[in-house]
Amino acid sequence: MSEHYELGKRGEEEATKFLQEKGFYIMHRNWRSGKKELDIVARDGEEVVFVEVKSRRNTDYGRPEDAIDARKIRHILSSADAYVRKYRVDLPIRFDIVTVVGSEPPYEIEHIPDAFFPPLWK
Repeated sequence: MSEHYELGKRGEEEATKFLQEKGFYIMHRNWRSGKKELDIVARDGEEVVFVEVKSRRNTDYGRPEDAIDARKIRHILSSADAYVRKYRVDLPIRFDIVTVVGSEPPYEIEHIPDAFFPPLWK
């Protein structure tokens, strides 16, 4: 496997541990349905949280969260919609980002709750 893939996998593992330590219940990791994908789906109290994980070796080329552009957000929203429909989720939802920076422990981990919001339709 590529070094880039391994870094991402390690980042998701670290993000999962980090969220569990904060009291999140991990419902799914790497959830997929066709081309739709969600990194982590968790419960935080009475909310279902869709977590996008971004990992980088360093911040030489910017912060990891800067890689989450409008196109990526649309993909996450579409995937979350598929998840909500499939599992008939009837709880409040939110979208968080967890960034993991470093090539080996200790990693610099940042949690950004409510990182973005779905559009409101009228």
